[in-house]
Amino acid sequence: MQRYFISNDQINDNNIVIVGDDVHHITRVLRMKTGDELLCSCSESGKTAHAKIVEITSDTVQVDVVKWLETTSELPVRVAIANGLPKGDKLELVIQKGTELGAHHFIPFIAARSIVKWDEKKGPKKVDRWNKISKEAAEQSHRSFIPKVETPLTFQQLMEKSKEWDYKIVAYEEDAKVGEKSAFATTLQKIKPNESILLVVGPEGGLTEKEVDKLKEHGFISCALGPRILRTETAPLYGLAAISYQFELL
Repeated sequence: MQRYFISNDQINDNNIVIVGDDVHHITRVLRMKTGDELLCSCSESGKTAHAKIVEITSDTVQVDVVKWLETTSELPVRVAIANGLPKGDKLELVIQKGTELGAHHFIPFIAARSIVKWDEKKGPKKVDRWNKISKEAAEQSHRSFIPKVETPLTFQQLMEKSKEWDYKIVAYEEDAKVGEKSAFATTLQKIKPNESILLVVGPEGGLTEKEVDKLKEHGFISCALGPRILRTETAPLYGLAAISYQFELL
């Protein structure tokens, strides 16, 4: 069943009004009609409705709630991925697949070894695209929540923002090279449901020693993600998969 995201102001008791691009998707792409059923998730409340289409106009689709669903597909811990700004479409892959794996938040940041230079003029369109990718991936993977993608931060801004999370981890390739194996798993075992994790991953070329030292000064735990050196777009997905296994499958 197709899922669409709505805001609180689109809900009136047991009636929901769908607007915007989703109307085109419902009517022109899926060619749904009155009586067809779909899912409506409210990212603000985390609630999901099983609903039926009752009226279609040129710019709205009105649905009645059949029932509110109690189940959730969200991770029991809130995971933010802070990725050193990579080149090309690597961050888009991280956002899409990271959303499918349960990430709660994405924070690109400008690292010392980031090859890409952030363009302030073109930036807003790129951030809009990243958030659209997050929304579409959340719909596809039946999430109850759309992860937010931030405008890229400076390294200093990232350290200041890191105060918002309960646990802070930095994946550091030098730890993998010397055979560090336990810090990531040990940290995950300490975390309780509803707590939050910030996982920092460097860009191509990794984080500098100076950056890692600064992160440690701000309470980050430095660790390896296994014995192999992972690419900038692979490391966040490895981390999310490990967190999912720890909190959802064990």
